[in-house]
Parts: sequence; C-alpha cells; structure tokens
Amino acid sequence: MATHTSAPTLVKGSRAARTTITLKILMAASGIVFIGFVLTHMYGNLKAFAGHDSFNEYAHHLRTFGEPMLPYEGLLWVVRVGLIVALVVHVASAYALARRASTARTQKYAVKKNASSSISSRTMRWGGVTILVFLVWHLLNFTIVKINPSGGATNDPFNLMVDTFDLWWMTIIYLVAMVALGLHLHHGTWSALQTLGLTGTAAARQRAKTAGWVVAVVIAGGFSLVPLFVLLGVISK
Repeated sequence: MATHTSAPTLVKGSRAARTTITLKILMAASGIVFIGFVLTHMYGNLKAFAGHDSFNEYAHHLRTFGEPMLPYEGLLWVVRVGLIVALVVHVASAYALARRASTARTQKYAVKKNASSSISSRTMRWGGVTILVFLVWHLLNFTIVKINPSGGATNDPFNLMVDTFDLWWMTIIYLVAMVALGLHLHHGTWSALQTLGLTGTAAARQRAKTAGWVVAVVIAGGFSLVPLFVLLGVISK
C-alpha cells in the first residue's frame, strides 16, 4: 500500500510563501507611509526659499496645529509615533525577508550575476542602513537635541538650518544621504507596486519604473535644493 509523505512539505511551503507575501505587503505599506511623509517634509523644507519668517511660521504651525483640540505638539507626536511604528515594521520585514532569502539560497556562486539588476536594487540593504544612520543624526541636529554644528544658537529653526548647511561638510553629508534616499525610493517604489500587483504587463512595468524615477528625483532632488542654495549663499540669514 502506497504512502504519501509530501503533504506536510507542501503545507510548510505554502505557509512560508504566505508569510513572505505578508512581509512584502508590510514593507510596501510602510514604505508608502514614508513616501507620504518625506513628500510633506520636503514641502516644508522648501519654505526656506520664502525666507526666515515664512519658514519659522511653518515650523511653529506644525506644533500648534489642531489646538485647542490637540495639545501643543500633539499632531507631531501622533506623526512621530506612526513613523516609529512604520520604521519598525519596515526594518523588521526587510530583515526577515533577507534572512529567508539567505536560508533559501542553497548554492553559493563565485561570481554574482548583476548584469540584469540596477544599482538601486543592489544597494537597497546598505542604502537603507545609510538612511537610518543619517536619520538618527538628522533628528539630533534639528529635532530631539538640536545640535548646531557651527556652535551657534539652536532656538531658531531657520537660523539653525542655515548654520548647519553653511558648513560644506554638513552639506556633503546631507547630499550623500539624499543619493542613498533616491536610490532606495527608486527601487522601493518599483517593489511596492510589484507587491501590490501593479506590474502585470509590460506597460505596467514601464509605468512602475517611471514612477520610481519620478518619486526618487522629486523627493531626493527637492531635499537637496535647500542645503545647496544655503551653501551657495542664496538662502541666508
């Protein structure tokens, strides 16, 4: 009498596949949250071109938005908590997927075949680490501690920004981080659209690639304008 032993393996494989899909959906969803946030943040940064008072008024309005229904900085804390949750989900999902991919790889290749992959896909992991390290410094610089690397005052948001980017090396650090962000957004947008089933045809894949470039250039380029124009002296105290 024949016995069948493949069912447990199939069940295990099916469960693993469902878990992988779930992790990819979590990465896509949390990534979309970050895209929405950085777009809004970039818009706020561009207020610097309107001058000192306009930029500081915007920064102050963020802290008083929703009063008296919300407490002072109430909206900011809602956003911060939401972003922390999204960050934990994004990083944890990325780590879990990387571990799964490493475990599933049964053969080590002496030469990696990178001809068909883009630089943005090949740098996703280290680019993500770069962005994370930069994020910690960025928060210390402008939000949590407010460190003025030029040694000036920290109680004026516009002046703190100008003092920071007046230093050429701070601008270089910021621009390197924006390159990493742009590459991450390029491949991340494509991956999110693929996960959501929006790359099923050749035309859809082309639209997804275009969307990735548009998101990357608009956001990374928009963020880069302020430090560059501060360094060039166009934006000044």
